[in-house]
Parts: sequence; C-alpha cells; structure tokens
Amino acid sequence: MTTTLDQLPNRLAADRDRAFPDLVRALQDGIFSGTLQFTRNRQDAEDVTQETFVRVYRALTSYDEDRIRDLQLRPWVWTIALNLCRNRARTLNRRPEAALNDDRIDRTTDTAEEAAANIDLATWRRRLTRLTDPQRTAIVLHHVVGLSYTEIAESTGRSESTIRSDMRRGLARLRTMIEEETQ
Repeated sequence: MTTTLDQLPNRLAADRDRAFPDLVRALQDGIFSGTLQFTRNRQDAEDVTQETFVRVYRALTSYDEDRIRDLQLRPWVWTIALNLCRNRARTLNRRPEAALNDDRIDRTTDTAEEAAANIDLATWRRRLTRLTDPQRTAIVLHHVVGLSYTEIAESTGRSESTIRSDMRRGLARLRTMIEEETQ
C-alpha cells in the first residue's frame, strides 16, 4: 500500500510502529540530500539522517494521537535535522584539529564521469559555504530538498518573508560568485 505524506499523520496516530517505515521511506532521501549539503561529508550526512529518524520516532512515542495528526511532517522532521546539523557544526568548531586534518568533503570517485560530477558538486558546496547560514539553509531546503517557503519557515522558525529575502539575497550572491569565476 502506497501512502502519501498527507496520509502519514493519521496512519502514525493510529499505529506508529507500522507507519513509521513509510515515513522514513518518504523523507529519507530528501533529508540525506539536504544534510549532505550542510555537513559536506557523506558519513556525517548518513549519521545525521539516521539520528533524525531516531529522534523523530522517540518524539512520536511521547505524542498523543491528536498532536500526531496535526503534525506538518516535512517541516517538523526538517526542524530536527537542521538542529542536528547545527549541533554537529558546533562540535566540529570546538575541535578545529579535526577540521584541519580532514576537509570534510567526500571526494571518492570510481569513474571519470563521477569525478567530474564530484568536482562540480565540490564547486557548488564551496559556493554554498560562502553564503550566510540563513541563505544557505533557505536555498538548500528549497532547491535541493524541495520544501516550500511555508515549510522552510516552519522548519527554521523564521517568517516566510524573511525566508524569501534570504533566498533572493543568497541567489544573488551565487550569481555574483559565478560571474566572478567566469571572468
């Protein structure tokens, strides 16, 4: 039985254990893609993705059925994922020797095609790191993960107009970077 994201809150409220794997299947690829952009490391992104769903499950076990039915799942799960990414970044900043020994970018490649794709990804990751945190968050959540402005606002606790402003400024900055690189 295929379940849409809209149906999941009711299914989770009725039977958390049965519906939870569907929640993971529905959101794990987007969570992983987004956290990979924030962590810049495949292993870290896998860890954050896994920990996100562990925390989601734990939270669901403590919520009553009405609260679960009212959840906006994508923004709620992304709030958890973003907090984990921020915590991981803080931990890395407290241990600068780890960052110096490992630039945290996954550069493993098997073919020339994959190598070219990784170079392009590395370029985009480098560009994204030059944005402010709110700009990077808005752009990644919208363009990589596919969240709406409303969902991003709910996930980050910022107003929708602020998200739109972060997006405009971030995209303008990215355009400027690209123009500077091609000159």
